[in-house]
Amino acid sequence: MCGIFGIIIKKDTYYSENKISKILKKVAILSESRGKDSSGLAFRNESDHTIHVVKGDIPIRELLANNEFLIELNNNLASYQKEKGFTAFGHARLVTNGTQLQEVNNQPVVKDGMLVIHNGIIVNVDELWDKHPEMKREYLIDTEIIPSLIRSNLNQQDDLIQACNSTFCQLEGTYSLAVMFEELDQFILATNNGSLYYLTDYETYLIFASEGHFLSMLQKEKHYRIFDKGNDIVQLKANQGLIINLKTLKQDHFKIPFNETRVEKQESTYKFDIQKHLLDNLVSKQEVVIDPSVFINRTNETHLFSLLEDNSKAIQKLKRCTKCILPETFPFIEFDENGVCNFCNHYKPKNQIKPISELKELVESYRKKNGKPDCLVPFSGGRDSTYSLHIVKEILGLNPIAYTYDWGMVTDLARRNIARVCGKLGVENIIVSANIRWKRENIRKNIQAWLKNPALGMIPLFMAGDKFFFYYCNQVKKQTGIDLNIWGINDLENTEFKTGFAGLSPKFDKKRIYSLSIKNQLKLFSFVTSNLIKSPGYINQSVWDSLGSFAARYIAPKKDYYHLFDYYRWDENEINDLIQNEYNWETAIDTKSTWRIGDGTASFYNYIYYTVTGFSENDTFRSNQIREGMLSREKAMQLIEEDNQPRYETLRWYLAIVGLDFSTVIKRINEIPKLYNHQN
Repeated sequence: MCGIFGIIIKKDTYYSENKISKILKKVAILSESRGKDSSGLAFRNESDHTIHVVKGDIPIRELLANNEFLIELNNNLASYQKEKGFTAFGHARLVTNGTQLQEVNNQPVVKDGMLVIHNGIIVNVDELWDKHPEMKREYLIDTEIIPSLIRSNLNQQDDLIQACNSTFCQLEGTYSLAVMFEELDQFILATNNGSLYYLTDYETYLIFASEGHFLSMLQKEKHYRIFDKGNDIVQLKANQGLIINLKTLKQDHFKIPFNETRVEKQESTYKFDIQKHLLDNLVSKQEVVIDPSVFINRTNETHLFSLLEDNSKAIQKLKRCTKCILPETFPFIEFDENGVCNFCNHYKPKNQIKPISELKELVESYRKKNGKPDCLVPFSGGRDSTYSLHIVKEILGLNPIAYTYDWGMVTDLARRNIARVCGKLGVENIIVSANIRWKRENIRKNIQAWLKNPALGMIPLFMAGDKFFFYYCNQVKKQTGIDLNIWGINDLENTEFKTGFAGLSPKFDKKRIYSLSIKNQLKLFSFVTSNLIKSPGYINQSVWDSLGSFAARYIAPKKDYYHLFDYYRWDENEINDLIQNEYNWETAIDTKSTWRIGDGTASFYNYIYYTVTGFSENDTFRSNQIREGMLSREKAMQLIEEDNQPRYETLRWYLAIVGLDFSTVIKRINEIPKLYNHQN
């Protein structure tokens, strides 16, 4: 879930040092789109037998401008001038586990005489440390297990491929990685999901990156012309590895976990001395990741947990539809003489699907015969997108790429589930990472403005930043040359009340849950503008982000765009069974539901809706299930009683991660007049 990259040039070659420098910087900057939380680069200097690591909790772009990096770059280019060769590799990190504030957790990870850069998440890392008590765990980052296992296996055998395979076959989750040794002339590239590409002439150079698009962009650079000999970009496919001799550039491919080839470890004449140069982020020292299961516990925080209101007795008195469970506080709701709401009376069944054979026929023209990816599946890490990726790969037989947009509110739990699924399916995962610190700052400022004038219709603004998901989806399609796009959007998740509180009446005949007529777009824009005037704090750096999100969501065209659940029946029990039993899906610590656990914002806005109005999106979801005949009204009432319980741990995580005081925010929300106190 990060960007890894590198360049290896054999000794006794005569490329321009200036152009080598520009190529390295270019591929590093391109990789930044996959992670901006921290970064690092390592150089292997053949002249003085040192490996210099420059890293810090700063974006790669800032690292490239730092004097420490420039000194090491120039030192290694000077070594290259002496016909010693050039080796550099680096990492642009999207933090998962292991705080970026501790240098050992930032990559390259240095352990047991090895340097490792790793894109992905190892989800069984705790089990592996328990399984191997002879190895010492020193860091929080999951990547640490990789060099520890490789070293342990190398101590028992001289065969480098077998040592790698003995390591990789134990890893669960995703990994695309590069490994350098202090004592060997060999360099390892390996992946279990295909998120690794390289360019090489097999004689003098090799350049690698996490995405083929990065190398494609590199080929367009005039600086690359010194290397260009008509070489194609090669994907290191899922469950494959490559061992590169840094002196000769000889390359040995191997398969994971079984391989007949043997490659003995090749000792360097000198043992290289590893030296670190650590850079500090002088602007922000805030944690990027907080794990609720580790740092937050309602038992130990009763003074905060007790602030969450329980208004269930008053809410139970609300008049509700006699068919579904929508209450009288629902915007634009009306009841007929039988007590049935207008949403039920105008409802058109959504789960009347077309035959799956029709979808198979539709996708056939997109199928690529050369083994290249032919379908993009937007993958949030939620249950519906997980199920969709499974169907696309296993039932439709396509070769998909999973695309994820990480806007800063994707939970670490969701990232681990993404790793579980992509690792097991062997599916490449392209991640576009926003400037997470900036996005979270936008959220904080908008919540602060909202608390001064808490209009329910403005709550979707907290989620505006994630709508660039649609924009970047189109960008990734262009970059990969993929036309087909299959989404796991579930029409039962229609939450029309969110725009209802902004004064937009329901449109019962709209085709998609994200559809919005031009008239309603203008009406929504007018509502937002009036609230900007009432609470000027909304006018901040996030305005352009919000406008861009609106355009990406509602205006941008969507082409070659299909919905899986138009052709495949959505079944909650079937989906839960698959994700939990097939992929060992991880669930949240504060809810039994598998829905809305991948984005921390849901726990926050649902607390507001439920506390103030007496319902949340759980009520709308269960109501739609009733209308589809999937659920009895009695069962739905039981479920929302559980679903609507405040999710304390995730709420705490959310407010902490955006930099807001839990007590202050919750008390202010509790002060908002309740809609159900005014009902007869």
